[in-house]
Amino acid sequence: MAAQTEESDCAREQTKAEQDVDQVRQRATRDQQRLDSGAVTSPKDLSNLQHEIASLAKRQGDLEDVVLEVMERREAAQERVNELTGRVASVQSKIDDATGRRDAAFEEIDGEAASVTKEREVIAASVPADLLKLYDKLRAQQGGIGAAKLYARTCQGCRQELAITELNEIRAAAPDTVVRCENCRRILVRTAESGL
Repeated sequence: MAAQTEESDCAREQTKAEQDVDQVRQRATRDQQRLDSGAVTSPKDLSNLQHEIASLAKRQGDLEDVVLEVMERREAAQERVNELTGRVASVQSKIDDATGRRDAAFEEIDGEAASVTKEREVIAASVPADLLKLYDKLRAQQGGIGAAKLYARTCQGCRQELAITELNEIRAAAPDTVVRCENCRRILVRTAESGL
């Protein structure tokens, strides 16, 4: 935006400087025509007219130098605008690409979530109601994890190794008995890797 503003300011400045040059050129042309026509006969007026024509020629040269300097600045500003416009287009392309990948990932995640939700509903239907109620309650209390695997005598929910007395109680419990971790109170899932 700043580069475009600078280019626009330079364009206005160039237009004004070119108009100033045109005004000086027109006045010099009029004075030269008066001089060439012979309408001025007084030596003093003739001298003043020649002096004014010389002054106008110098002024025109100075103004043309200003026009050239402004044109150079404008050209530099236009190059900067073009460079920045290209960079913006490149960044926008990257943003569009990242947005497309993000949307595709969201779509994939939403699909997986729907699939897992259906699987959970099927499995939850086979779990006794009182156990499912306990699990949901623990899940709400424990940041989304209501049950944890017992692995190598360690609760994978709180990462605490169970005391020997706890392990003995779990060993003695029937396979269908619900056992819980004494530390985090999550339901413990026993497997062959539990270390019992």
